[in-house]
Amino acid sequence: MDPLEGMDDSSTDDDAASQTTEDDPQVPEQHPPPPVPPPPVQPPQPVLGPAPSARERPHYELKHVLRGHTKSISSVKFSPDGTLLASCAADNAAKIWSPFTGQLIRNLNGHTKGLSDVAWSSDSVYLASASDDTTIRIWDVDSGLTSKVLKGHTSFVFCVNYNTASTQLVSGGCDGDVRIWNVAKGATCRFVLRMMHEKMRCKCIKTLNAHLDYVTAVHFNRDATLIVSCALDGLIRIWNTSSGQCLKTLAEGHNAICQHVQFSPNSKYILSTAHDSAIRLWDYHTSRCLKTYMGHQNSKYCIAACFSVTGGKWIVSGSEDHKVYLWDLQTKEVVQVLEGHGDVVVAVATHPQQNMIASGSIENDLSIRIWADHGSVS
Repeated sequence: MDPLEGMDDSSTDDDAASQTTEDDPQVPEQHPPPPVPPPPVQPPQPVLGPAPSARERPHYELKHVLRGHTKSISSVKFSPDGTLLASCAADNAAKIWSPFTGQLIRNLNGHTKGLSDVAWSSDSVYLASASDDTTIRIWDVDSGLTSKVLKGHTSFVFCVNYNTASTQLVSGGCDGDVRIWNVAKGATCRFVLRMMHEKMRCKCIKTLNAHLDYVTAVHFNRDATLIVSCALDGLIRIWNTSSGQCLKTLAEGHNAICQHVQFSPNSKYILSTAHDSAIRLWDYHTSRCLKTYMGHQNSKYCIAACFSVTGGKWIVSGSEDHKVYLWDLQTKEVVQVLEGHGDVVVAVATHPQQNMIASGSIENDLSIRIWADHGSVS
């Protein structure tokens, strides 16, 4: 089932365009209406309780607080099978947790500088990590051993993602490059990988001179034919994975420097965050901004946003006011605000099967919080 089926993309959030919905009032005819007699006084009616809301709202509650990182957390990601949560931070480490108990399961140590991002393989066996030491490491999560070290970036590696088949990785760095790596052999024989992990290297198969500034996010679409990237140069670019050709460039406003971008689950749209405290949903085929979600604070940090489609259809984001925000994907209404972190929330992730959110914060907090909604969501 298409998780975004039925999404209204018939109108845009172009500031110059007015939008009309079914709820908009009609313009009256230009003559005075006849006088209306005052209504008769009605006796008080019995109170029957609040009227039902037009849409069910989420009811997330804090379940666990995970502590262990000693420097700012930069990314949290649920494994595709939903059993594990990975995190990484500026303390040079990635960690594996149980999202259901909050227990720390394993430390992944090997990078010599801080980490900015992690990504899971589709079988939940491997984890890729991007580091300021200019490398990407691929970890066998069960053993905690490094199976591959990817070298090629000439500066900090800021973002990384697998394709759905887990045969390729895409990474972005502070050198402005997007690199595509062939990692197909990474899932052939785990025993061999464990025996040879120190010797294995993977060559980059394509380098895209993609941006003129730090590349802050990269993501494959569902069939891995396209890659989307964004950078602090303010541009969002769509690339043909096979040819490396830039197919389209989307530009945010001059005050809206894009810092995070990803394809929607159905790959029809792109979600972007920007430093003007706005999250945008794009139809990249037509270059139209369909929805703009506002209410949080984001003017300084690279803050992630993501889709939640396990219950209601929400957009989830961190915020510089130390909170996590949830919007209704269709109406753009803020439907819940999660409070509890003690500093900027830069990392969020949604569970692939359950109504569960993970969020991670920086410096004065250093916690990961697990939120769950056990109520019914329409």
